[in-house]
Amino acid sequence: MADSIEIRLLYTLNELKPAVELQRVYWGEDVESVIPAHMLFSLANYGGHVLAAMDGDKMVGVLVGFLGTSMDEPERPAMANLQLVSKRMVILPEYRNRGLAYRLKVAQREMAIKQGVRLVTWTFDPLLAPNAHLNIRKLGAICQEFRENYYGTESSGGLATMGYSDRLFVEWWVTNRRVKERIEGNRGNLELIRFLEGGAVILNPTGVSQQWPTPCVTPLAPASAVVLVEIPTNFPALMDADARLAEQWRVHIRGMFRLLIGSYMVTDFVRETYEGRDRCFYVLTYRSPQFDPGLN
Repeated sequence: MADSIEIRLLYTLNELKPAVELQRVYWGEDVESVIPAHMLFSLANYGGHVLAAMDGDKMVGVLVGFLGTSMDEPERPAMANLQLVSKRMVILPEYRNRGLAYRLKVAQREMAIKQGVRLVTWTFDPLLAPNAHLNIRKLGAICQEFRENYYGTESSGGLATMGYSDRLFVEWWVTNRRVKERIEGNRGNLELIRFLEGGAVILNPTGVSQQWPTPCVTPLAPASAVVLVEIPTNFPALMDADARLAEQWRVHIRGMFRLLIGSYMVTDFVRETYEGRDRCFYVLTYRSPQFDPGLN
């Protein structure tokens, strides 16, 4: 049972060594992809953290973070740009979909609050629906930035797939009221119909070909305060089944976020049955000049 799994901090070199092996489950043997034990030791003992999910003596999940500063305004004092950078999370395949990723992130939030840090940041591939569901819907994070090929185009290191490494940048303002309400379960999740009834428009409704969703050929222009952007529910499976269609989706979503991010920001994520199909949508809200992500 997930409730029997303990989330705890790691500090010593010996207890950090299994975290190296756990990373290899996802990242393989590529030396560029695995954080070695001595680096984890330094992170854990000098302001960062290594959080482990333990099933008895067995490490089944790990989350690594460190203190950093934003370089958007490097002339400002470091403390003014302070953030906790969430670098790596890996969970054993047989322990996934049991809420461990959420529990690890909640423990990370508690670490940030204890350190007096309001902002936790990380990146994720915008075509990975489970990541979007966790980051945006469950944790209450937002995204105001999108970068194309952020990690380059080389497949080594596992950061680029099919020659692309596009990323959304997550901002998790951990003391924000909206985040607190999501974590404590006091903020009800809006269903898709509520967004549509409120005037939101699906900019890129999908078609279907050979059971797979196909990207919209001519997306609508954004003309409302809230817009919806659809992505496949299982992009990795789509890649395995139809690499050409997967690349079409990659180019399509890159174009959608290139168009929207800046004027809009990602504020929610919805997955449910709509028009007889399992579908998922990013919810993007028009950015008010007065919007303060740390307060709203």
